[in-house]
Amino acid sequence: MEPLFLKGVLQEKIWGGTKLRDEYGYDIPSEKTGELWAISAHPNGVTTVLNGEYEGQPLDKLWENHRELFGNQEGDVFPLLTKIIDAQNDLSVQVHPDDEYGLAHEGELGKTECWYILSADPGSKIIYGHNAQSKEELRELIETGNWKELLQEVEVKAGDFFYVPSGTIHALGSGVMVLETQQSSDTTYRLYDYDRVDDEGNLRDLHIEQSIDVTTVPAKDNPVNPTTKEVENGRLTTLVSNDFFSVYDWEINGPVSFTQELFYTLVSVIDGEGTLEADGRTYPVSKGDHFILPNQIKHWEIDGKLHIIASHP
Repeated sequence: MEPLFLKGVLQEKIWGGTKLRDEYGYDIPSEKTGELWAISAHPNGVTTVLNGEYEGQPLDKLWENHRELFGNQEGDVFPLLTKIIDAQNDLSVQVHPDDEYGLAHEGELGKTECWYILSADPGSKIIYGHNAQSKEELRELIETGNWKELLQEVEVKAGDFFYVPSGTIHALGSGVMVLETQQSSDTTYRLYDYDRVDDEGNLRDLHIEQSIDVTTVPAKDNPVNPTTKEVENGRLTTLVSNDFFSVYDWEINGPVSFTQELFYTLVSVIDGEGTLEADGRTYPVSKGDHFILPNQIKHWEIDGKLHIIASHP
């Protein structure tokens, strides 16, 4: 069985830039490219297989027709989505629903996500959480536009990690680039957008009532407690593990062996180059590559000088 190397889908955004080209070498469609959907079976951006028996096949069809690749995991949709996001300008302040609300109101999963900060300009910030103590106070601060009192800002740097459960008010600030692991959902409720207009001069839609509905009040702290294991030639860190996903940070400097933990493993190379050996075959891997190790690959070895973010449901 071969790993499934994937061709991502690039998405233009009002706040996007050029770092997906400048830092990762992707062929971006414009100077306002905000996202690479690197591993995705979501209908708004389905990635396709680049190699082997399933070359040219979209990931959603593989999930539908070859569930054995995914350990016969149950579920109507491929559960995870991996993105790289380039916030040249501030993203809108937003919040995502949980599964119950998302399925009832939007017909798709809710969205719990997490961010590994790939790079951040000096002084870059994110919005993470809020100060309202009740729904009534939340509504009042929103309706009076008292964003400074409502929103919590956090300065960030490369290597920081944030867990962002559904119900968390959040936004990436300008100059921040992240690798995001999330539930496979594209439901976003926009709470505030700095009164920006699009190319036609129109204000972007806001979703105030839905945002108030789904925001966790009072805000919860979501501390992350990474655990690191030193191995020969490597440093393997579990960043987060919960009902939605487990996410790992692998720093590799020489050959390191791995075992399939559950159904399958999603792999994103965020720096360096080296090789992947699986089922007796060797594949070159380098910064910007994204692939899935299907269920049939039970063991593999990665060699070289590489920095990887990996995950599984």
